[in-house]
Amino acid sequence: MQKLIKTLLFAACLMGAAAAMAEQGKDLMDKKPEGYPVAIFAGGCFWCTESEYRSQDGVLFTRVGYIGGHMDNPKYEDTHDSKSGHAEAVEVTYDPKKTSYKQLVEFFMRETHDPTQLNRQGPDVGTQYRSAIFYANDDEKKIAQEVIDELTAEKKYKDPIVTTLEQAGTFWVGEDYHQQYYEKYEVKTGQPHMNDWIRQQRREAGKAK
Repeated sequence: MQKLIKTLLFAACLMGAAAAMAEQGKDLMDKKPEGYPVAIFAGGCFWCTESEYRSQDGVLFTRVGYIGGHMDNPKYEDTHDSKSGHAEAVEVTYDPKKTSYKQLVEFFMRETHDPTQLNRQGPDVGTQYRSAIFYANDDEKKIAQEVIDELTAEKKYKDPIVTTLEQAGTFWVGEDYHQQYYEKYEVKTGQPHMNDWIRQQRREAGKAK
């Protein structure tokens, strides 16, 4: 009953809220720049994860796609029911002079999703929604493990962290309609997507503390 009440309250707030473009970082570019490092994270629905990173300064470009599976050139339908083994992921291109790989990992682990949920995020269930960090080299793997160890030591979460560290293979870029999905939704409808609006409110509430 409490979950239903919360859902209805969220819906009521949305109906009364004025439309406002989703918060974006000041360094975002329209096209992926060359010569900059990338970081790859999987934390449930890639619409949500991408939207989170596009709010961060130092992030230059993002795109969603699939990684960590056993099929070449997978499509969205191939990941359903964990058929292809891929995770929905976001590739983050960033400026190392303005943010660091460790900061991106910390943001992923602390802010973007629940890293204690195994092969799911909320109602989205399956290995395609697993929590994973796809590292490009030993340095990235070490940093990611250190962040997980720090969160475990400080008891950030009640339940154990289940985020996996996986060697990055080919990142298969997702279909165009999945890219910057929340921004396209807002342009089309004139209102923020419900999930993105909720995340914005949570972020603002966190800043106010």
